[in-house]
Amino acid sequence: MLNSLHINNYRNLQDLTVNSLSRVNLITGKNNTGKSTILEAIAIYATKGDLGLIYQLLEERGENYKSKELSKNPTDINIKIFSSLFTNRNVGFDTVDAILIGNTENILPEGNISLRFIRYIDKTETDSDGNMIRRRTVIQNNSEKQSEHYNVGFEIKTGNIPYILPLDEDRPYRYYSKRTGSNSNLQFIRTRNIDRGINGNLFDNITLTEKEKYVIEALKIIEPLTERIAFVEEIPNERIAVIKLSNSQRILPLRSMGDGINRILTIILALVNADNDFLLVDEFENGLHYTVQEQLWNIIFKLAHRLNTQVFVTTHSDDCIRGFEKALNCPDNFLEGQLIRLDNENGKIKQVEFNAKELSIANDQNIEIR
Repeated sequence: MLNSLHINNYRNLQDLTVNSLSRVNLITGKNNTGKSTILEAIAIYATKGDLGLIYQLLEERGENYKSKELSKNPTDINIKIFSSLFTNRNVGFDTVDAILIGNTENILPEGNISLRFIRYIDKTETDSDGNMIRRRTVIQNNSEKQSEHYNVGFEIKTGNIPYILPLDEDRPYRYYSKRTGSNSNLQFIRTRNIDRGINGNLFDNITLTEKEKYVIEALKIIEPLTERIAFVEEIPNERIAVIKLSNSQRILPLRSMGDGINRILTIILALVNADNDFLLVDEFENGLHYTVQEQLWNIIFKLAHRLNTQVFVTTHSDDCIRGFEKALNCPDNFLEGQLIRLDNENGKIKQVEFNAKELSIANDQNIEIR
């Protein structure tokens, strides 16, 4: 679990420090203050800089250009693609230009993530046995002669272990294989993921376990008669959720029951699959009526504690904040959550942290904290 968070040079978060984090963290702030960006940064941290995730984030922001463009000048286009990850799209090759994501205890302790552009030289040498060995040397802060031919790469470093992605290929990700130790139970629910395509697989993971009961309990917030759910293949390669109610023998498609119950299913399925890892939810309130949010928060607090999952959620909604505050101030949840508000002060993103008591006072006095 992250006890603190420091982000350098990632998108609009040039230098953000959150000194303390809790089990469940609600992030608020005006548009373009970096709420979704924090979730992305935590996702990169949790997956140890997994390149598949990074390309997915680039794709979702429209920054992953088509191969036709790449064929013109692969290095320049790949630099352009990856530069969108950096504050002000800065392309720098010094260590100070790197994206850093991790806790605040040290600048770059083991387990924290660094992303940066590098220049490197490949040399082929012959060892004493006559074997050909390729050595890759990173040019540190322009210390090597610039007249030598060098390549440009993108370095992903976990602690002191680097991986270098060459940028002179039109599709460099072809040569990437997921590194040992980068497996993660991270679950990341985007803004419009009311009914995610992977929900069927997530349900398969928990079928006939105690976690299935947690899902039914959550669905009862909206439909108290929920008895069972399942996923069936309606058309080839597409599975949909169906529900059985206790007062009927009919099996109904869950989609027919509205966005709210499908949003709850998506959130809870993600949560019960995020054991010992992170659940990230962008715009929690989407599809949820304000009357059900406090109950859902109570379940999230309970399951996050039981499953050792750390939760980060963003919102624009005052109803969401009030539901969170009421759940947080229940005796069982006290000190298990906090609210983090992001503010843009002259282009610099800063944070204000509210514990349970401070959040209660702010709500009672109608202080704006969205």
